[in-house]
Amino acid sequence: MSSPPAYPDIRISGCWALGAEGSSNAESLDRLLPAVGTRRSPRKRTTSQCKSEPPLLRTSKRTIYTAGRPPWYNEHGTQSKEAFAIGLGGGSASGKTTVARMIIEALDVPWVVLLSMDSFYKVLTTQQQEQAAHNNFNFDHPDAFDFDLIVSTLKKLKQGKSVKVPVYDFTTHSRKKDWKTLYGANVIIFEGIMAFADKTLLELLDMKIFVDTDSDIRLVRRLRRDISERGRDIEGVIKQYNKFVKPAFDQYIQPTMRVADIVVPWGSGNTVAIDLIVQHMHSQLEERKLRWDMAALASAHQCHPLPQTLSVLKSTPQVRGMHTIIRDKETSRDEFIFYSKRLMRLLIEHALSFLPFQDCVVQTPQGQDYAGKCYAGKQITGVSILRAGETMEPALRAVCKDVRIGTILIQTNQLTGEPELHYLRLPKDISDDHVILMDCTVSTGAAAMMAVRVLLDHDVPEDKIFLLSLLMAEMGVHSVAYAFPQVRIITTAVDKHVSDLFRIIPGIGNFGDRYFGTDAVPDGSDEEEAASTS
Repeated sequence: MSSPPAYPDIRISGCWALGAEGSSNAESLDRLLPAVGTRRSPRKRTTSQCKSEPPLLRTSKRTIYTAGRPPWYNEHGTQSKEAFAIGLGGGSASGKTTVARMIIEALDVPWVVLLSMDSFYKVLTTQQQEQAAHNNFNFDHPDAFDFDLIVSTLKKLKQGKSVKVPVYDFTTHSRKKDWKTLYGANVIIFEGIMAFADKTLLELLDMKIFVDTDSDIRLVRRLRRDISERGRDIEGVIKQYNKFVKPAFDQYIQPTMRVADIVVPWGSGNTVAIDLIVQHMHSQLEERKLRWDMAALASAHQCHPLPQTLSVLKSTPQVRGMHTIIRDKETSRDEFIFYSKRLMRLLIEHALSFLPFQDCVVQTPQGQDYAGKCYAGKQITGVSILRAGETMEPALRAVCKDVRIGTILIQTNQLTGEPELHYLRLPKDISDDHVILMDCTVSTGAAAMMAVRVLLDHDVPEDKIFLLSLLMAEMGVHSVAYAFPQVRIITTAVDKHVSDLFRIIPGIGNFGDRYFGTDAVPDGSDEEEAASTS
């Protein structure tokens, strides 16, 4: 794990960090907390960061990211840098969540995950449920939290994996049936009253921030929240506060201030402290940024034989004839769509032959046994790389009954030339399925690699992923096969060359523009260059 950043032990315009000498009454936490380092030299004051809206569009059903996530893995397909994890500790109603949201807005980077400790209360027994109903259960004790689940969840998020997080109902004091899925963290902000109360958890945090708010303010906030949002009565809230909340703060929470890298007095009102935090995080993210060398990617596999995981549809006169039509720049849009759909159907039928089948016996209407074959997997899911990949969905649905469909949007950053993940929607429990990943053209392989990495992060086994494309360049085939040697690559044709601008030669043109009838980009680039650099 990365070592904690160096912070001063002095006040900086309302924001300070404490060393060991700043702690008090910490004996009760000796079994939980590691030793704290010595005093460090002061750091100069930093300048403020401008705030902006987070790069999100929220609808009633989903969140759409309006800024893309750059690659979080290297040319081998493995994660190169872990997500940057921030811990926010402090007393109940100290303003931790508000501070977290202010940091997210000020950071102005995509793919920030906010993880609340409130989601990880343990499941209560019947007796504990009765105690909670009468405000006699201590929710402010370390034993009330499922630290094993917290640690495993945070580890997976840092590794770039998809995680399922419980949803806690504070009215019934129980976990809801449906858990929520979190994925795609460049930055993880973990907040909770016991955020620093576990040694293993502390080791996962790259920065630790304690929000210090006056006890009277916290009590007023708690009264307002528990009465209006959680259906409690004022007498019960005050009883619980005096019996559990205040003693727990004195015994377990306030002493953790000594392990914090930064202490933020006055919570969300301390904009100077938040700006300082954001400055440091920007520098950390810049150090962790992975830069792809597209030219090196292009030359890495020159003259190598095509991989054994590649399967090309047999080039019969019929297949070659359809390719001739769709590659012809004079072909009308109607004919382009018609013959593209025919090729897609042939491609998907060919791809299904690589699925696992097992022997089975059925009885015919004549009462005779027939020794046949049946699909040996659980389910088939199709995932299209927008926008061109979605044109293959009807062909998949036509041959796979009840197939589930997911979508991934990957676009090229015109400044860096890198692929960026903008949006994804995947079916639940996709990890058990055979996944058919669809994109109409694959040139460099950059978007295809990113899409495969997303599926792996959602625990889809590599050997259960099938990449399907109407047309691929050798460079793209090699790039995907090198990074993910167990992924089956299936196409109707492979072109040898890629231009200096990473476009397939001779190619097919911009597939999406030709299919949807939209305006082509001035230089006639392939679909993947305009929407999803594969």
